[in-house]
Amino acid sequence: MLTGLPNLANLSLVLLLADLGLVGAVAVHILLNKHDPRAIIGWLAVCLLTPFIGALLYFVFGINRVQTRAQRLAARSPFTTGESPLDLSHEIDGEHASELLPLARIAGRITGRPLLAGNRVDCLHDGEQAYPAMLAAMAQARETLFLASYIFDTGATGQRFIAALAAAVRRGVDVRVLIDGVGQLSSRPRASRMLRDCGVPVARFIPPRLVPPQFSINLRNHRKLLVVDGREGYTGGMNISHDHLAADQTNPKRITDLHFRLQGPIVGAMQQTFLEDWGFITEDRTPVSATPAQREGEACCRTIVDGPNEDLDQMIRVLTAVICAARHRIGIMTPYFLPPNGLLTALRAAALRGVEVT
Repeated sequence: MLTGLPNLANLSLVLLLADLGLVGAVAVHILLNKHDPRAIIGWLAVCLLTPFIGALLYFVFGINRVQTRAQRLAARSPFTTGESPLDLSHEIDGEHASELLPLARIAGRITGRPLLAGNRVDCLHDGEQAYPAMLAAMAQARETLFLASYIFDTGATGQRFIAALAAAVRRGVDVRVLIDGVGQLSSRPRASRMLRDCGVPVARFIPPRLVPPQFSINLRNHRKLLVVDGREGYTGGMNISHDHLAADQTNPKRITDLHFRLQGPIVGAMQQTFLEDWGFITEDRTPVSATPAQREGEACCRTIVDGPNEDLDQMIRVLTAVICAARHRIGIMTPYFLPPNGLLTALRAAALRGVEVT
């Protein structure tokens, strides 16, 4: 009855050594690729306390495969060549020029993208204002129509967008739609399937799948972009969803949010951001010709591209610089508030020096 004990002990020793070797390999990868001490300690604890399972969790959720692929496929665009040579001293004037110009230079150094003058920015509240404006712009598209959304519901609101996209395809417009592979799972039937049935070119951003294995559930594309003919662009917090019709009191899931309509040179930079994402997923990097947009207003704008690729944490660094420069008040409105230590320290320091932080 005891003859199996030595074999069991040998098996336990083999499993222990295998786990130690696996944890050692994972620990090396963590130390070489993670920069946040909290992430390093957290992943090491998971791997040490849950044999084999911790290493599997790190393989699925902890490795940034998007960054590796993005660096392999990236092509420098005209909007990622560094700070604009434009002299902004005459564009940013008034009593706050001495504060804004240094911030503009800092953001240019961080992002490598130019600050573009001559734009108009309109604020749109909720879907009641944003969706009619977006659909009207889509109906007027003549050359290109690019749409990116994290969630694309296929209810009544989504079907209006699908119909507008299909109509643009029939007019001969170059239409492209990019939907996040996880975000689209929130509705049935899937928007990507309905768009394909209508002849609309559509791509999914890293959808989870078993064959070939793709489990990058945490590496998502949350961009919300609509660019029409390279001249009019929309971006902000709203997906394509009936839930953003906040005036509908019968909808218990209604969401209030902001979207922005932009016109002017910044729209070309927004279009280039979409094309970079499109090329990343489809590997189609065919240049899209566009007539440079004319000046439409007095706003100076810059695209800040943030994500799990080589642009990681650009927004956090820019926001930290802005908070450090604040002198009177800071107002933050966000559905998710999980600030890293550096940003939280900057907010505390601002409050301590007398800035009103809300």
